[in-house]
Formats: sequence, C-alpha cells, structure tokens
Amino acid sequence: MAAGTLAVAVLLFPGLAFAAEAHELSGATMSLWWALPFVGLLLSIATGPLLFHHIWEHHYGKITALWAALVVVPLAIAFDIPLASEAVLHTLLTEYMSFIILLFALYTISGGILLAGNIHGTPQVNAMLLLIGAILASVIGTTGASMILIRPILRANDNRPFNAHVVIFFIFLVSNIGGSLTPLGDPPLFVGFLRGVDFFWTTTNLWRVTLFVGGLVLIVFLAIDIVLHRREGGAPKIKDPTPDATVRLRGLANLPLLAGVIGAILLSASWKPGISLSILGIGLELQNLVRDAIILALAFLSLRVSYKSHREANGFTWGPIAEVAKLFAGIFICIVPVIAILRAGHAGALAPLVALVTSPTGQPNDLAYFWLTGALSSFLDNAPTYLVFFELAGGDAQHLMTEAVSTLAAISAGAVFMGANTYIGNAPNFMVFAIARHRGVKMPGFFGYMAWSGLVLIPTFLIAGFLFFG
Repeated sequence: MAAGTLAVAVLLFPGLAFAAEAHELSGATMSLWWALPFVGLLLSIATGPLLFHHIWEHHYGKITALWAALVVVPLAIAFDIPLASEAVLHTLLTEYMSFIILLFALYTISGGILLAGNIHGTPQVNAMLLLIGAILASVIGTTGASMILIRPILRANDNRPFNAHVVIFFIFLVSNIGGSLTPLGDPPLFVGFLRGVDFFWTTTNLWRVTLFVGGLVLIVFLAIDIVLHRREGGAPKIKDPTPDATVRLRGLANLPLLAGVIGAILLSASWKPGISLSILGIGLELQNLVRDAIILALAFLSLRVSYKSHREANGFTWGPIAEVAKLFAGIFICIVPVIAILRAGHAGALAPLVALVTSPTGQPNDLAYFWLTGALSSFLDNAPTYLVFFELAGGDAQHLMTEAVSTLAAISAGAVFMGANTYIGNAPNFMVFAIARHRGVKMPGFFGYMAWSGLVLIPTFLIAGFLFFG
C-alpha cells in the first residue's frame, strides 16, 4: 500500500521525482531507528502465527503494509520524494519482482506434479525418499520438493506408531539443507543470484559442506529410524489406512516446464545484450525482463496442461504463495534503510556488527558469519538475513565470489542450513508441520522441535563450521 502510494505520486509528478541526479541513501547519517520497521516486521512474522494466530491469519497483509509505510513515509520526509522513490522502486523492480516471479513459478509448476501410490515406510525406504527430496530441493526449490513429497512420505508411514521423527528429518533435509546447491533451491540463494552471484557458484562452492551436513544428518536419521522400527516390531499392528499401491509420477507435462525455468535463468546469466529499459526511471536489463517473462509464461502454461485432480490431491491452494508475496514485498521495502546503513561500514550505526564479523587483522571472520547468519535465519526469514550479511561483507558479488569466496560460502550455508533449527526458519517448515498435524501425526510443539534440532543439527553445524569455516 505504501509503495503503491509512492508510485502514484511518482507517476503524477515525474518531474519532481526524477529531476535530481540519482544517488544512494546516505547510510552514515542514519541511526538504528531506521532499522526498527525491518526488525518489527520480522518479529511479527516470527511471533504472529504463534501468539496471535487468528489476527495474523486475517490481517498479516495490513500489518506488513503498516511496517512498510513506517519506512516509506519517513524516507520521503527525510530524504525527499525523488531519493526515497528511487530507493524503494529500485528494490521492488530489480529484485522483488524477479524473486517473487521465480517462487510463484516453482510453486505453481510443482503443484501440478503428483507422486501417487503408497509403499511401506521402512528405514531404508524413508532414507531413500529423504535423499531424493534433498536432491530435488536444489532443482525445484525447498517449497516445491516439500509439497510434492510430504504426502507420499506421510502415506508410507501412517501405519507406524512412531512417525513424527520422519517429518522432523524431512524438514531438516528436504525443506532446508537440500536446497543449498543452486539459486533455485532456497530464496536467499536466489537473492544472491539477483545481486550478481553466478548460477553455478553455489554448486561449485557448497557441495562439500552440503554433502557433509546432509550425509551426517541422514545417517543419524537412519540410525534412529532403525531403532524405532525394531521397537514397533513387538507392538500391536496398526492397519494401514492407505494400502500398498504402485507408486506413479503423474503430471509429467510439468517436468519440461521446470527445465524451462532453469533454462531461462541460465539464459539471463549468459546472454548480456547491453540493452536497458527504463520503467518509472529505473533501468531494467533486457535479459532479466526476458527471463521473468519466460518464467511467468511457463507457470501459466502449467495451469493449462495440469489436471485439476492432481492439484487437488496435492492440496494445492493459492494461499501460501499469496502470503509469501505480501510478506516479502514488505521485507524488501523495510530492508532498504538497513542496507544503506550496512553499506556505510564502520561509519554507520551498525559498526559493532561489522566489528563482530571482522578479525583483529581486518579480515572477515568466516565462522562468525556462518553462525550469526544461521542464528538469525533460525528465527527470522533467511532471505533478508542473507541479504543483510551479504551487504555486511561488502555487497560486491565479484569480490565475494573470488577473494572472499569462503565468506560468501559461510553466509550462504548459514542462511540455508540453519533455517531448519525452528518451525519458522524457512517457509516450507511450517507448511510441512501443518500438513502432518492435519494427517494425524503427533508433531512436537515449537520448543519440542527445537529440542530435536538442538540434539541433531547444532552438533552437526559445530563440526561443519570448524571443518569448513574455522
């Protein structure tokens, strides 16, 4: 709402809005009060579904718009309309739109793919499904992989008295860790791609730590599942609510559409015609506009070629992606002054944070980046958290991919991996939790889940941090 009001003002008074020479906000002159809307919005997202669920469910869009307005209006007053409009519109048009278009496409296309049938959820079968899901997460995103596989894995284990741990490890591996190898996998990595990180950089530089962390967590799951499966052997048998049936992948017409999304992103990364179009005074590169148009067309084509019954069987609705679109619009607006302060470095109000991730010699402390990014990603959304530390490390993608490669790897791994520490660390986590509860799985509460992550994930991350970033 706030961004829309500002856009209308820009359209009505274009001479006023763009008469001045374009330049960035001066972060060195901004106090920490400018970060309050960003912190407030993230805390609202973290606590709203837990503390005031019904209010949040019906009014999260209004709450998000309020926090965004608390950024846009003061910016317009303090820095005048031309500079405020440029800062906000640049973020929305060059980053947010591409970001939400990709999420929309992956969510829509994966929703038309149905894994039908039922099998027995033995430890070996469960481990295989988790491995497949983790690999798939880097191809169609953690949200897409989670929505395709959570119901089949619930059906496979619905006759077992101990099955909550299967869902917990599903969140660990499929909804989080598995999405670390491409920008398609998890939102923070796509934000990095939009900021100039090469598409295959994540694959090249994160595969070792991902293999270590994912493999260790999968081994722990297999050991726990084997013990519980043996304990179930002496318990009374539970009749399988969904008898065995041949597993079949339906909605195959969507697979080439997913390949098309990947192709469109690779096209924008390699094709640089040097043509830029101006929209509301913001320069948009042609290759990015073509990429987004192709991705949108593929998403709408999926709606035409998919069977409605497949989407209904997947429980597909527009609610989750609509919520993500609204919340991230607010996040991208509220983070504008925070990024300006971070760009000021030691001259800005966040200088203590800069010092915390910098060694006495002035070099970046990769281990601190890994844990600080991860700690915040555990409770706040990992995409804006990644962006904060990306900027804190300098914000120059070319420098971070070369001279500071270990720092960017630490930020990326922390943001993706540690989103698994809580139900609210990553968007698919709570969706999987809700689906499992609806299917009758006795899932642990918020702190019960954190007990699992504390026992399994934190030791794993301690070892990985020491080995790869220490």
